[in-house]
Amino acid sequence: MSLRSLRTAALALVLITPFGAITAQGAKPAPAGSAAAPTAKPAAAIRDLAGTWDFSVVTENGTGTPVIVIKQEGAKITGTYESGRFGVRAISGAVSGDTLRFVLAPASEGGVALTYVGRILSADLVKGEVDFQGMGSASFTGTRRRAP
Repeated sequence: MSLRSLRTAALALVLITPFGAITAQGAKPAPAGSAAAPTAKPAAAIRDLAGTWDFSVVTENGTGTPVIVIKQEGAKITGTYESGRFGVRAISGAVSGDTLRFVLAPASEGGVALTYVGRILSADLVKGEVDFQGMGSASFTGTRRRAP
């Protein structure tokens, strides 16, 4: 086949116009947003973490087992954190994709804020790290309590 024949064949297969491509069959590709055209991925649904959670926080000084009650409105979370060491304290944070982030505010002015950042592994399991305001860290696992 000659070079001229190849050019003619290529033009016959795809003709580019100012209005889009026309294929050899004469059909134009589907316009963006139509059912036949690829569309952008829908936004991920916000994970529902509302409920009571049993956490296990492993530090170099031992393991703590706080109970965390999460209330959720959209991506925003609030609730309570209760443990033998820290008592009952408020938490606030957010859920974004498969990430949970919340802060346990200091009990008093000048106290240490604990920041929990974890990955949501399933509807009932989160794992991550706790930052002690730059003075150390620990790992945690949280399991949601199921109603009996």
